[in-house]
Amino acid sequence: MKKKGHRPVTRVKNPEPHAESPDWVIWAAWADRITFEEIEKKTGYKESDVIKIMRRSLKPSSFRLWRKRVNQKSIKHRKKFEYSRKQITSKIKKGDYL
Repeated sequence: MKKKGHRPVTRVKNPEPHAESPDWVIWAAWADRITFEEIEKKTGYKESDVIKIMRRSLKPSSFRLWRKRVNQKSIKHRKKFEYSRKQITSKIKKGDYL
């Protein structure tokens, strides 16, 4: 006899905290696909505020690692992210694969 309607719960390494908690800002800042504009829309914190929160909350070495990561990734800012997506889609349309 089979069980009906049972789906396994997928567990992720870093689940998303509730948006009301202060941990959400730190989680979103580490997430690659969440831009600073989205963080500002959801919490009201500007990029400089997020940097201050990260500086206060993280160890110095972790903060340096995060800043290096954010500066190298073009996806934490919406304009840069949209530009990089246009480049990727134009390469795919031309037949050039990544």
